Amino acid sequence: METKTVRPALSESYERCCHEAGISAFYLDLHHRRLETSKGLRKPRLERAIGVIYRPETERASHYFQAVLPDQFNEYIWFDETKAITPFATKELEEMPDTYPFGL
Repeated sequence: METKTVRPALSESYERCCHEAGISAFYLDLHHRRLETSKGLRKPRLERAIGVIYRPETERASHYFQAVLPDQFNEYIWFDETKAITPFATKELEEMPDTYPFGL
């Protein structure tokens, strides 16, 4: 396991807008698209997606895409700061396949 530090969000991204709001965590109801709160989110912006692989050296090309949040999500939850999880302690069960409980 490797814990990485993620670069600050690009200036033209939703992530940067949320960070600059200065609120550590919030919830947006985007389901009601006619609400005033969603009108400001109708401008296409970059959205960052980081999964199992994070490549900071190619971040713009490999992790960002154009998005319009109200068209993509019904709700949006923002946390300005998160931490990596730590795995649970595990042990091998005798006479069980190494993929237990997920093995077929």
